[in-house]
Amino acid sequence: MLKEDENILIDGAQKMGISIHKEQIKKFSRYLELLVQWNQKINLTSLKTPQEIIIKHFLDSISCIKVISKYIDTEGISVIDVGAGAGFPGIPVKIICPSIKLSLLEARKKKTMFLEKATEEMNFQQVKILNGRAETFGKGADHREKYDIAISRAVARLNVLSEYCLPLIRLGGLFIAQKGRSYKEETEKSLKAVQALGGELIGVESVRIPFINQERYLLVIKKIKDTPSKYPRKEGIPQKRPL
Repeated sequence: MLKEDENILIDGAQKMGISIHKEQIKKFSRYLELLVQWNQKINLTSLKTPQEIIIKHFLDSISCIKVISKYIDTEGISVIDVGAGAGFPGIPVKIICPSIKLSLLEARKKKTMFLEKATEEMNFQQVKILNGRAETFGKGADHREKYDIAISRAVARLNVLSEYCLPLIRLGGLFIAQKGRSYKEETEKSLKAVQALGGELIGVESVRIPFINQERYLLVIKKIKDTPSKYPRKEGIPQKRPL
């Protein structure tokens, strides 16, 4: 990572109230190198420059941390990133909060291969790469209602995403969805689905990403009831027939 790129990362994080030390900078730098290398072989991100990746992926991802820590003590919690793709937001969150137990759930095999390589290179402890669909993992006893927090970014509309994520969260746990400016309309259309799956919207947190004039909204949903056993439905059904 070039010095000017490093400065963007450090300054941007500071603007969000997050300090980054040398070891974390090394991890972000290696992650950036791997993203650029692998992006030539498989489509991990449409962003081409290191600055874009740092601002729109790294800083956007770690914006979750201030919100998570407002609602729950992050020390040692279990977190699942649903639809992890190239590792956003899960890997940047893990770099900043190394004590979390992180699971990265991704359906596409090529992307899980990248995630395995990236987490190995960064010498992460307590990270699992899960290859498959959220509908399947949400039914299995090993993962259903086992996590303190589910996070997800740019995967699906909230009613669909809730069916992917809420079955994975323990009672009292949180589902945090990163959304853009259209979050209000999307939320209004999804509240019945959230309630049916055992969730309750308890907060909408506005986050401004440094260096770009874009606001993000983090929807904080608490699991207040067990998810009915019929959810999630079979693979593909939540997307085809949203609640």
